[in-house]
Formats: sequence, C-alpha cells, structure tokens
Amino acid sequence: MKNADVAIIGGGIVGLATGWQITQRFPQTSVLILEKENEVALHQTGHNSGVLHSGIYYKPGSLRAINCREGIKAMKAFCTAEEIPWEECGKVIVAVDESEFGALENIYQRGQQNGVVCEMIDEAKLKEYEPHVAGIRGIHVPETGIVDFRQVSVRLAERIQEKGQQVETGAEVVGIKHHADGITLQTRAGEFTAKQVINCGGLFSDRVARLGGAHPDSKIVPFRGEYFELKPEAEHLCKALIYPVPNPEFPFLGVHFTKMIHGGVECGPNAVWAFAREGYTKSDINLRDLLESATYPGFLKMACKYWKTGLKEMWRSFSKPAFVEALQRLIPEIKSEHLEAAPAGVRAMALGPDGSLIDDFLFDESDRMINVLNAPSPAATSSLRIGQTVVDLLAPRIE
Repeated sequence: MKNADVAIIGGGIVGLATGWQITQRFPQTSVLILEKENEVALHQTGHNSGVLHSGIYYKPGSLRAINCREGIKAMKAFCTAEEIPWEECGKVIVAVDESEFGALENIYQRGQQNGVVCEMIDEAKLKEYEPHVAGIRGIHVPETGIVDFRQVSVRLAERIQEKGQQVETGAEVVGIKHHADGITLQTRAGEFTAKQVINCGGLFSDRVARLGGAHPDSKIVPFRGEYFELKPEAEHLCKALIYPVPNPEFPFLGVHFTKMIHGGVECGPNAVWAFAREGYTKSDINLRDLLESATYPGFLKMACKYWKTGLKEMWRSFSKPAFVEALQRLIPEIKSEHLEAAPAGVRAMALGPDGSLIDDFLFDESDRMINVLNAPSPAATSSLRIGQTVVDLLAPRIE
C-alpha cells in the first residue's frame, strides 16, 4: 500500500490506538502506519512502567483528566476483550510527615472533582495496604492498575492489519511534501502518499510537525527516568503501587514503587536531562539533540528555575546511596543490596519558549495534518481515548 486515505507517523501506542479507532469508526477508510523502527512500540511505550492511571493528579476539565478517566475504562475493556493480562491492584499516595498534608488534600480534592474513586486513609489503614510503608496519612486509589502497554500495542497492530490496513516498519519519515490533493511522505522505505496525515511521533513530534510545515511554539526536551528493580527476596516490601506526595513545584511525581504485571517491583524514576532524544543510558549522546536542547531558551529558563532540584536528580543518577535514601523515605527497610539496575525510559517533555511545561495534551491542525505535539503521562492509559479525540478532529475531513 503506497497510497492511503490516512497515514499515521509513529507506531507507539498513541499512533496505533488512533489507527485502530479509525478502523472502528470508518472501516472503509484505508490506513497506513509508518514506524521508523523494525518493531512497534519500542520507545516511550516499550519503556513504560505499565501503570493504568486513575486521573487523580490532573487539573479538572483538562484534556489529561478527561482523556485519562475515559481512557482507563476503555483500556480495561479492551484488555478484557482481548484477553490481555491486567490487574486492578490499587495504589497509595503517601504523606510521610505533616508538612505534606496540604498537598495530599489538594490531590484528594482533584480526585473527587475528576470522579476518581479514592479514599483518604490514616496510618493504620495505610499499614493494612502496605505494611512496610513509612507514611502517616495517605490516599488509597483502588482503581489504579497495571498492564503491559507494549503487549497492548502489538495487539492493536494485529487488529489493524486484520482489517486489511498496513503497519510499515523501518519507515522513518525524512521528508513531507504537500500537494493540492494530498501529501507525499518520504521515508527510508520509499515514498507513500496520503490524503490526511496524523503525526504521533512522540519524542520527535515537534520535528515531524516542522517537516510538515507547522511552527509549534514548544520544543521536545528529553528527560531520562532511571530505575532499579527489587530483587526477589525484597519484593514482599511492596504489595502494589506506592507513590510519594509530589513536589507541586516540580513537574515529576518523584521516585515510587511499581508492581509489574509480569512480576517484580520497579523503583524509580529520577528525572535527568538526557543528551539524546533516545538517550536511555548516560553514554547515549546525540550532538544534534544535545545542542538543540542546550541552546533552547525554554530549556535554559526551566533549568534556571529548577536548578537545585535538577542537581539532586543528577546526583541520584550517579549515586546509588542517594537513590536508596530517596526510596527509604517511603520504605525504610530498603537497602542497597535489595536493588538491581533496570532499563531506563525517556520522557518527551514539551517546553514553551518561556520555560513553562506544556502540562496538557496538545494538538495542532492544518488542512491535511493533525499533529499530536504533546502526549505526556497518562498518554498510554489514555491512548484509546486520545485516538478517539484525534478521529473526532479527522472526521470532518473524511466523511
């Protein structure tokens, strides 16, 4: 299939969910998904911690809140129908001292406004859920769950192909040309044409948008999240998901404990500037990516604002004892010998030129392109609902 009604750039879970939603709503519309790697879902999706988020943290009325609440229901239903293993294990958000009570109450109120099933619990109740945790108050969120999002993505790709549509791998898009009646996509697997193009490029979404002629204000800056995993003899210290009260002045949730669907418990992440958009290790350096971030005013302004916290995150990256100390704040029994290194992930953080974090899902439209410019967590949880949102934008163009 060198021609399609709709081409989707990016074979992560958002791109695949969008493609699947098109096949459900417009079965006569031909769909082509272009993925630069030789397999789907290898990057942000494949390095995801696998949490089915409830939507408790997000600003009421925001796209993140709305899409997460609808998305978790859709994802659970899809996994059940497709017999993909998932578990509603619940999670606790833990205050370890009274100074965090105000922020904890704010999170609880957001949960109530967003329709999240959640309960404020005291220390005794907290110990019932997580006997080894150090908290003195918490929020229990029973509907939070875990799943393997890469497994979901592979299934979505299979279902798309079963409808006679194509998922083309090894097809990195290197050029986009607009014509009167469509768009030509130049890829490393040849040229493809489409009437409409959807950009779900994740870590490269801003570059793909610019290739297509858009001029987004924001730029993607990559941040690496590094993890450890509990050794089997220490897994009993965490029964489900344990999160701290996040620092409201920093755009990350802080190191936490995550039970995984295939077994084991993941610990982390920290959040450090990555020197490559696919910088999964400290030694991964891409000069173009590095210079682009280092000279971007938005990144420099953010770095100035958060430099103290950033240094702490960098220190945790190089010091296992410092990482262990952060984990001990939640579970004091954790020791260095309980931890072994686990694969890292990279988050595509969209920053505005003023240094502000783009804190919501962000879409950009032109006559023949729809760009998903920002899809931070909980994008995987929300992916089926994000796909539906994109199809809503697409519908007037193909109906």
